[in-house]
Amino acid sequence: MDHLEWIVGAVVLLPLLTAVLPIAADLRWKNVGWSFAAAILSATFALAVALAWVVHHNGAIRYELAGIPVPFGIELFADEFSMVVVILTLLICLGVLVYTRIGGPRGNAFYGGFLLLTGGMLGVVLTGDIFNLYVFLEIMAISSYALVASSKYRWSTYAAFKYLLVGTVGASFYLLGVALVLAATGTLTMNELPQHIAEAGYTDPVVVTAFVLMGVGLAIKIALFPVHTWLADAHASAPDGISAVISSLMPAVAVYAFARIIFTVFTPEFLEANPTISQLLLVGALLSLFAGSFFALLQDHIKLVLAYSTVSQFGLILVGIAVANETALFGSILQIFGHGIVKASLFILAGMFALRFGGIRTVDEYAGLAKKAPVMAGAFAVLGIAMIGLPPTVGFVGKWYIALGAFEEGLWLVSALVLGSTLLSAGYILPFINRIYFHPFEGEDVDRASITRGMLIAIVIGAVLGLTLGFASAEIQSILESAIQDLVP
Repeated sequence: MDHLEWIVGAVVLLPLLTAVLPIAADLRWKNVGWSFAAAILSATFALAVALAWVVHHNGAIRYELAGIPVPFGIELFADEFSMVVVILTLLICLGVLVYTRIGGPRGNAFYGGFLLLTGGMLGVVLTGDIFNLYVFLEIMAISSYALVASSKYRWSTYAAFKYLLVGTVGASFYLLGVALVLAATGTLTMNELPQHIAEAGYTDPVVVTAFVLMGVGLAIKIALFPVHTWLADAHASAPDGISAVISSLMPAVAVYAFARIIFTVFTPEFLEANPTISQLLLVGALLSLFAGSFFALLQDHIKLVLAYSTVSQFGLILVGIAVANETALFGSILQIFGHGIVKASLFILAGMFALRFGGIRTVDEYAGLAKKAPVMAGAFAVLGIAMIGLPPTVGFVGKWYIALGAFEEGLWLVSALVLGSTLLSAGYILPFINRIYFHPFEGEDVDRASITRGMLIAIVIGAVLGLTLGFASAEIQSILESAIQDLVP
């Protein structure tokens, strides 16, 4: 296995190191960015699949970049949990590329930024060091600020600036927490920290403060209520492809980082020793679950509905992490993957509807679209049902495992609230489905040629995955079993 460990480094470094090439190529070739990004991400995806196969058959991999040992070198770490998020990241980024080829934005600089964003997200998932986690979070964030500002809308620069300010606050909180961890333990390597934190004491004020600061910083990155305000502006003004990434991937990567901090660094024993923190996590997650849904109910603009839905969905995912048993954690992991596929597909669909029907965005403008675009309408209906969490979709199965995990811990009220949140989700998705299928078409079919076969294939794949992944939940659980048992022994 040793001779294959380099793949971990390659998955992170390939998009990061090649991000500058489309920008350099702009001096001579103006339209090579998309082709270059597609080739790089396809190669990275192939490497990620190979890495997932190695991890599944041989166990978790620790890899010291350039052979420099810790604490001086950078350690990368891959297990089944991290590979789920890596595969999700690359699948969605490739799907977004299919959309942006026609839907835009275009330009070599945009695709250079997109590669940098992808590399940053992969780095967050595969790093084995809490300081380098900060570095990769900032690479991810800075490139996303630029990509939000690349929109044609005039207010996109304001939205990107607001996003930058809030993101900087979140990063600062996290970095302060990292500094306190270093002061308390003398190391930043995730593999070594559990023992040192246990020796320092789980109730030590420095250790507790470090966890709180890191948690608040990552909560801002995830866009949990009440630190979610940057999300709506960023979604409304960003290009549709970037909205798909901001909504489905960036919070997923941040919540993955939060799970690593809780289970790998501080360990479940820390939560047992500090029950107040555990309860606050659970209450905060439930607040985000319901607040996001209520805000979504008040919107009629599809991108804002989907943005606030993200706040709600990641509240749900954090409920499973806060419950902190094997059943609930598996539900959260399944929900991360299922939500990512479904939400990205819905954003791409929103962009496709806008391209074809003259920029439509509101629920009233979606009237009768099934008559003009039956494949797109069918995909929207399936994805919407998966977003609501109705059986047999992946949204239902993930939610069911989280509720079941809560019930196993005696948290029957939490279990009921998780299942009951389905009604609120239906309240903001069903009006769009109702308009699409049961109202007459009143708009104008202005640009049928803008919808490519590749776009249709991408959203159909997304809809099929949203509908069928739930059926494979038992097989997925067996694949993830060892990783989950390492996180929640």
